[in-house]
Amino acid sequence: MAIPSHPAFLRNKLSQEMRLSLVVLALLALAPLVISSPYWLGVLIVSMYFAMLSTGWNLLAGYTGQFSLAPAAFAMLGGYTTGLLAWHWNVPLAIGLPMSFIVPGLIGLVLGRIVLRLSGPYLALTTLSFAEIVRLIIYNSIDFTRGDQGLNVPALMDSRIGNYYLFLVVLAAVTAGVFLLLRSRIGRFLQAIRDDEIGAASRGVDVVQAKTIAFLVSCSICGLAGGLYGTFAQLVSPELGLIAQTGIVIAMVVIGGMGTLVGPLIGAVLVYVASELLRDVGNIQMIVFAILVIVFARFFREGLWGLARQAMARRRDAAGAKGA
Repeated sequence: MAIPSHPAFLRNKLSQEMRLSLVVLALLALAPLVISSPYWLGVLIVSMYFAMLSTGWNLLAGYTGQFSLAPAAFAMLGGYTTGLLAWHWNVPLAIGLPMSFIVPGLIGLVLGRIVLRLSGPYLALTTLSFAEIVRLIIYNSIDFTRGDQGLNVPALMDSRIGNYYLFLVVLAAVTAGVFLLLRSRIGRFLQAIRDDEIGAASRGVDVVQAKTIAFLVSCSICGLAGGLYGTFAQLVSPELGLIAQTGIVIAMVVIGGMGTLVGPLIGAVLVYVASELLRDVGNIQMIVFAILVIVFARFFREGLWGLARQAMARRRDAAGAKGA
């Protein structure tokens, strides 16, 4: 027996967020017209990398209610998948990049079947342990991965502007894919599990299967982001999988708006650009973002997009009252 469909206003909310996501993507597409600095174009490219990670993590945490601490680890796996295939076996990027999507997804599928029967702190701790184990294996496998020296990755694009629009196209595809997934039957199941897992199970939803699908898609998105990042930086290293990287992703989603489609895009761009601006005043980025996460988690649960939506609703109500 299937669960009832979500009310129409929730579907409209998702469509509204998709339209706003398209606006954000369009602004990013126009940014090179006014930003000519290679440095700042590079900053925006890395912010789009984090936007992919944030979108993947938000699908799992924001829409399914499963708190993983491994998005950076799966990005690292994606980067090393592409890099190792090219380094050891001269596999072209036309094959290596798709494998950065497939291999982390398969690993996520196996891990998901193991850990997604857990919940709350147990799931978080298990994924954290997995992330650290994988990072340490890569760090210590010097003969195969070159350890902390890092692994060279071939460049996919020679120009910075080419890399910029490549990342933008992939980010747009990831956003559209998550939107379509959330609009589907399985997307409604995921949100039902987040809101009431026991109730969803009682209505015939295969909870473990649905959560595993979300975990697989999330890991695949993170892996693809890592593979793309490797071709841009032309280097992957164990630092990609540091827990601090996952902390940045969580901060971006919470500040932008957890459980919203557009929140990760807004949060990733604003947080990463702000972190670059704060470099001039000392290494205080994580302190500032940690404080912001606490404030937003406590007082503004829907993040910046939620605040903007509330402001627009108040303005409409005020206009309606004035017209009456």
